[in-house]
Amino acid sequence: MAMERTNLLNMAKLSIKGLIESALSFGRTLDSDYPPLQQFFVVMEHCLKHGLRVKKSFLGFNKSLWGPLELVEKLCPEAVEISASVRDLPGLKTPLGRARAWLRLALMQKRLADYLRLLITRKDLLSDFYENSALMLEEEGAVIVGLLVGLNVIDANLCVKGEDLDSQSSVFDCFCGNRNSQITSILDQKNYVEELNRQLNSTMHGLQGRVDSLEKSNSKLIEELAIAKNNIIKLQEENQQLRSENSLILLKVQQHLEVTKGDMSVERDTYKQSRQGLDEMYNEARRQLKEECQLRQDVENELVVQVSMKQEMELAMKLLEKDIHEKQDTLIGLRQQLDEVKAINVEMYQKMQSSDEEMKKKNDMINLLEEKTNQITATMKQLEQRLQEAERHRILAEEGTRCFKLDFANKADSLQQQIENRERQLQQLEMDLKIEREWRQTLQNDLDRERVTVGQLSTEALQINGLKKEFHLLQGEKIQLKTICEDQEQALEELGSKLSESKLKIEDIKEANKALQGGQVWLKDKEASHCKLCEKEFSISRRKVSFTILCFHIKSHIYSHN
Repeated sequence: MAMERTNLLNMAKLSIKGLIESALSFGRTLDSDYPPLQQFFVVMEHCLKHGLRVKKSFLGFNKSLWGPLELVEKLCPEAVEISASVRDLPGLKTPLGRARAWLRLALMQKRLADYLRLLITRKDLLSDFYENSALMLEEEGAVIVGLLVGLNVIDANLCVKGEDLDSQSSVFDCFCGNRNSQITSILDQKNYVEELNRQLNSTMHGLQGRVDSLEKSNSKLIEELAIAKNNIIKLQEENQQLRSENSLILLKVQQHLEVTKGDMSVERDTYKQSRQGLDEMYNEARRQLKEECQLRQDVENELVVQVSMKQEMELAMKLLEKDIHEKQDTLIGLRQQLDEVKAINVEMYQKMQSSDEEMKKKNDMINLLEEKTNQITATMKQLEQRLQEAERHRILAEEGTRCFKLDFANKADSLQQQIENRERQLQQLEMDLKIEREWRQTLQNDLDRERVTVGQLSTEALQINGLKKEFHLLQGEKIQLKTICEDQEQALEELGSKLSESKLKIEDIKEANKALQGGQVWLKDKEASHCKLCEKEFSISRRKVSFTILCFHIKSHIYSHN
């Protein structure tokens, strides 16, 4: 069956090519008496009959071409008119005659290639009429349909009514003319086969180049896939490191927040207690001031003596101003430290998006923050010591007032001095209270800034989540690369199968070329009395057959002699 398909394909190529060349050189509309056209219809009839299933009837076994051709009107509405006109022809009695008329009408419409292309695409319907290895179900049928497209350049005017299509012979006569025309046709066939061979070789080289390029691209894709796998592994390791470092940073921040919260609660309690004590001291001092003001009215006459004491008071005021300037300097230093903390926090926010070295720098900056918080706690302790000193001064002042009350009658000058000292002490206490309030405010601001740093760390955790999403996207790209690699492997397999099929076709064409170069010449049926190869006479058991089966007979002889 495979050998018959290749023989029919070669004959179809030769008949279609000869018909097109002769029609172009003929230069007018073809009619039914034109020999190349008759040979073309005979070849098409053999192609359509190949592998046709035998149907049983009352008269015996029958092979009918009209069955599969009737399917065309179901697949294409434009073919309904042809089928109806074929059924209405009065001179046609057999299905074979109807099939021949249908082929001629389709050729006149220039739709023969379109109708047969629709027919071969529906192999599920053709399997009811043809065997599995028939030409219409294999690739040779598609090649013949592609060759039929070239017949659209031919104009044919065929008379179907008056022609006897039922009893027309289906034997293909390749050589009809003198010996020179036979030799020229054989040479043309040889040249055509050689040209086909060259074209197939060029296509084979092109396919080989495509296979090589695909292999190179496949190797490149494999290398890129390996690189992508390595990058994914590295990203996974970096992601794990970032997760561990993030967890450590969160633990440190939580511990630091818990410590600062405990310190702040203790400081609040001490502040409340110290404030209550200072309020009581202030009330007592106020009450004592009222009493001393009353006493001061009694001793106004002795104020002249206090001029000398005013100088001492001015010295004391200068000392107080120095103390105030020192405290302001300490405040400025603390503000600078807070500004440094702000700058460090900004640098931490900018550098959290970089590599592992920046994470180490952030850890160092966190240590600096912890040191500065320790410094703040140390300053708070110094403030508490100053408060204790103020309380000691207050106790000393109370003791002085008591001594002043006892010695008031005799020591008015000393009483006035003590009053002035107490006023200075009260002013100093008020200044200390203001400074303490400012320190409390700065500590509150520090707590707010630390909350801001905690928010920044939470944003960094969100950035780590973004890295997780990027990792998932890389996994998706990896899956896409795998699918592309699999598709290319399938394409390589398909190209390999097509190359093997093309090599087999080239070998078949070479064998046909060898058979044609062997010098075999066709004879007429009356002149052929014996086989030219085996030199045996034709008889009832060894009969003369059509051209296609004879080509098969030639090839079987070639294989047997080889």
